[in-house]
Amino acid sequence: MQNNPGASQNNQAASDSTTIFRMPSTDATVPDLMGAQRLANPTLSIVKGPHTGTTFVLDTPEVTIGRDPSNTVFLNDMTVSRHHAKMHLAPGADTVEDLGSLNGTWVDGAIVNRAMLEDGSTIQIGTFRMIFHTTQSTSRIQTGA
Repeated sequence: MQNNPGASQNNQAASDSTTIFRMPSTDATVPDLMGAQRLANPTLSIVKGPHTGTTFVLDTPEVTIGRDPSNTVFLNDMTVSRHHAKMHLAPGADTVEDLGSLNGTWVDGAIVNRAMLEDGSTIQIGTFRMIFHTTQSTSRIQTGA
């Protein structure tokens, strides 16, 4: 029996490689996690912070967000300015604009003065982290968290 050190290195290299498999998008077993069902109106759901689980239906073209109860989206917390941000909702052109707040408005992890929103965009205002949705999920995924 011969000892071949090169063969050992080749076997090691082969076992360290990564193989990528792709499922065809037409595969019936691929779940539609987001669902393509359009909502009548966009929604803003609080996923972190006070009032987690609250969902606001955004049924006007202009939505105000802030600590003042007169706002469309009332966020009662000292980390939120009285008139913190404004959303402009138009098909395919949804935006959020900071109104000179003290703590800023964050979209998808970046502080912004004004930003375009997409389905699933994360908006953080003060201690509130919210998700903007224009489609409705057909099923809820339990994470165990």
